[in-house]
Formats: sequence, C-alpha cells, structure tokens
Amino acid sequence: MPTIELITEINAPAKRCFDLARSIDLHLISTKHTGERAIAGTTTGLIGLDETVTWRAKHFFIWQTLTSKVVEFKSPHFFADEMVKGAFKSFRHEHYFFYVDDKTVMKDVFMFESPFWILGKLFNLITLKAYMTSLLKQRNLVIKQVAESDKWQV
Repeated sequence: MPTIELITEINAPAKRCFDLARSIDLHLISTKHTGERAIAGTTTGLIGLDETVTWRAKHFFIWQTLTSKVVEFKSPHFFADEMVKGAFKSFRHEHYFFYVDDKTVMKDVFMFESPFWILGKLFNLITLKAYMTSLLKQRNLVIKQVAESDKWQV
C-alpha cells in the first residue's frame, strides 16, 4: 500500500493548526485549482468525529466524487479520516500535531490503494503518489500560511 509521509513546521499553537486542518472552508481554498466543492455531509466549518464530507473535484480531467469520514479524533493532537466511497480502493489520512519549541510539527500519513489491481499499482507508481504528494503539500502550505497570519481569526 503506497504511503505518503509529510512533516510541516508551523509557527503557531497546535490547537490552531489542528482546527485549520479539519476546516472544510480552508480545504476548499487549498484545492481551488481542482474546482473542489463540498456537496454533502459537513460542507462548511470544522469537521468532527463520525462526521462525513462528500467532495466533488476534477482530477486527471475527470469529475470525481469522494466521501470521507472522521474515524478517530483526539483534539488537539490527532485525527484520522478514511474514504467511505470514491475512486480509491481505500485510503486513510492520519493527521498528527506535536507542539515542540514554540511551534507545531504537523505530520501527515496518507495511505491509499488504487483499484484495478496491476493497472492501479502501475498508476500509483507512475503518477498517483506524486500527484497526491503535491496536493497534500499545497494543502499544508495553505494551513501554514493561515496559521502563521491573522487570517485564522476570520
């Protein structure tokens, strides 16, 4: 199963980073280039334990719909969401927040499986892992920029 691990250091408290990472509104800002919209479930504000969100976005020139659910939640240090329905065979995204030396270390662990057996594995290797890494880095950059500014108060 392909796994992406990212570390992002943010000069802001862990609770602020935790809340921004589960903000539907901020997620939409970070994925505006895909035309992403939240179309069902929790579609605005902060998503919480046992809540779902259904996203619609264009990836690889195809409109796709994906529903994920927050399955674990320990504020302000950890939450995990998993795909309920969508284009992946499965995915789990773990979000960790550690406050060290007056800054937050945000760690993402994104594990996923593609459908279509060998074709899916080939697609993972050639394209999908790099594409998902880029999306997560963009998302984390937006979280960092907002957390380190006064925009998070709005």
